[in-house]
Amino acid sequence: MRNSTVDTDVLIVGAGPVGLFLANECARRGLRWRLIEAHSRQSIHSKALAIFPRTLEIFDMAGIAAPFLQEANLVKSVAVMVPDRALAHIPFTPDESPYPFIAMVPQNVTERLLADELRLKGGSIEYETAFVGADQQDGAVTVTTVQQGKPVQVRASFVVGCDGAHSTVRRALGLPFQGGEYEASFMLADIETTEFLPEDQLQLCPSEFGPLAIFPMSSRRRRIVATIERPEGDAPSLELVQKILRQRAPRGIETHQVYWSSYFRIHHRNVAQMRAGRIFLAGDAAHIHSPFGGQGMNTGLQDVWNLAWKLDLFLHGRGNELLLDSYTSERLPVIKQVIKTTDFLTMVMGTPNKFAQALRNTVLPLVSRLSRFQHAFVQGLSELAIAYPGSTIVEGSGKRYFDDSMRGGNGIRSRFLMMIDPDRESSTQKVAKQLFESFRDTVEFRSSRNAGITFVRPDGYIAYSAQRRDLVPALASVRSLLERQTVSNGDLCSSRHSFVQTQSKELRS
Repeated sequence: MRNSTVDTDVLIVGAGPVGLFLANECARRGLRWRLIEAHSRQSIHSKALAIFPRTLEIFDMAGIAAPFLQEANLVKSVAVMVPDRALAHIPFTPDESPYPFIAMVPQNVTERLLADELRLKGGSIEYETAFVGADQQDGAVTVTTVQQGKPVQVRASFVVGCDGAHSTVRRALGLPFQGGEYEASFMLADIETTEFLPEDQLQLCPSEFGPLAIFPMSSRRRRIVATIERPEGDAPSLELVQKILRQRAPRGIETHQVYWSSYFRIHHRNVAQMRAGRIFLAGDAAHIHSPFGGQGMNTGLQDVWNLAWKLDLFLHGRGNELLLDSYTSERLPVIKQVIKTTDFLTMVMGTPNKFAQALRNTVLPLVSRLSRFQHAFVQGLSELAIAYPGSTIVEGSGKRYFDDSMRGGNGIRSRFLMMIDPDRESSTQKVAKQLFESFRDTVEFRSSRNAGITFVRPDGYIAYSAQRRDLVPALASVRSLLERQTVSNGDLCSSRHSFVQTQSKELRS
């Protein structure tokens, strides 16, 4: 329930893409929120670049996709290339999404667009405000901050740490950041290139010297990410970039200008719990991994998309502790898979073993032509394959659901969608209406072209579906799912038993 003794419903720590998106989602849902940022302004560097189809769908459901598409360079294929030839060419055009491409948008542009959207919603960012510590008691969190050099306390119902890999929120909670560190250093550089490579193609370049990825920002501007043995100088020079390209990139690509470059170290780590009482972690504060695959920012955005509706339901008295706990149980398996996949990709692309190189360069051209391989690759990279099977608030596969009715910012908020076949017999319709009456503030009924019912969560994932002729047991399962998230365990058995008995009698009569 919303607490009248607090200053805000949600205090968000960190105004990177993840924190900014969460603030937008809180504003869209009418929650009270505050967004604090230790720095004096947004980052001016491009950093993260790729926005994948599922993230674009999420932006669409949040009503903010259009400005990103206006700024984006669209990538429609991925090539695996060594200097003298292409090992694989994989089309990146998933036909089940309205966004069959990767949108290349520099992170500083992403942050600007999200901050602009936030201002349109009447919000602002509290810069030069650092999180210092927090005390949880009496159903709230008292946060100590330093705002422009002065200590200020904020009392919030919830706190979400979106403050990056060196998260002060995570450290204050004392949560271990489990994992390890890559031995090699990494470098990135935004460079001016020749038009030798297609502007709609991303290149992954395996090499005995270490992996290289080339992301097209436009026809002549590209981002390169590569491992290096040791840094040379404070930032990668033009000479070092040229050396890396000569060693690992397709022959023909050249550069004579570096716009921005940096060295960085990368770990593969994650927290074991993303919730500690009323404090949550999201994005790099909860997980970091190899940049190969471009999954980092997207995974963080998916975190807060999973969390926002759960906080909203809880704050409005329609969600319980089990619902809040599902954030960790649903997101951690996804995060661990991302870490595993990006780690494997980094090792395969950069193996120094001659036999492994020869095997990779022989096998990849063969398997990459298989439609099953291409589909699996695109599904994994695009994040369209994300699902929540085994969740305590899901029965079934927990797969993604997306249609035109969910788009534009008003199509779906924090209400479950019951998609039901309009041609069902009147008795089934009657039972469905009675279910709706019990959860009027939580469930919205819509007609569906598909047979049976599809019960969709507020984040666009299927919580339950059934195509059977007799839908009374299916509707009882839906009620059970709702009660599990909104009713204390002591009320479950009697409520479920009463519902099944009542609906059975209705149908017999």
